Amino acid sequence: MSDVADLTARMVTLETTIAFQDQAIEELNAALAEHFKQIEALKRELSNLGSQLRDVEAHPALAPAVEPPPPHY
Repeated sequence: MSDVADLTARMVTLETTIAFQDQAIEELNAALAEHFKQIEALKRELSNLGSQLRDVEAHPALAPAVEPPPPHY
């Protein structure tokens, strides 16, 4: 009987461990998916900013005016 009880205890331990690992994997997967969404949003924003910067560089009239140095220089 001791062998059966030991095997049962080991199986319960293994099943518990697998359940916790499954939960951890699901949580990590959700975090990874969220990070992927954030990275994609940041890539789009960076692309838009780069496009805006190229537009300003291409049209000097849109660029901010260069300020003359202060009089004490």
